[in-house]
Amino acid sequence: MKKLFAILLLVVFSFYATGCYTMHHVVGEGAKGSQVEEARQWYVLWGLVPINEVDSKEMADGAENYKITTQHTFVDVVIGIFTGIITVMPKTVKVQK
Repeated sequence: MKKLFAILLLVVFSFYATGCYTMHHVVGEGAKGSQVEEARQWYVLWGLVPINEVDSKEMADGAENYKITTQHTFVDVVIGIFTGIITVMPKTVKVQK
């Protein structure tokens, strides 16, 4: 029974560990100020199929120079613990102008 629990725990942890990354995209010369727009992207099937669309260009509001950061924050992980049961996972998208 302990071996089965350990294997199950390892499988569950591997689903959460695969999504821990941060991606940065620089548009133009990058962010010049400190104004940040933030939105949450939702996925089903543990990140395979998006539910909503987050448009970073719209979040930049016409700025020519900005930085896009896509990451799984601590809040996303906490939310994912509860929603992961039904395969729904969040991701945070930030646009700094």
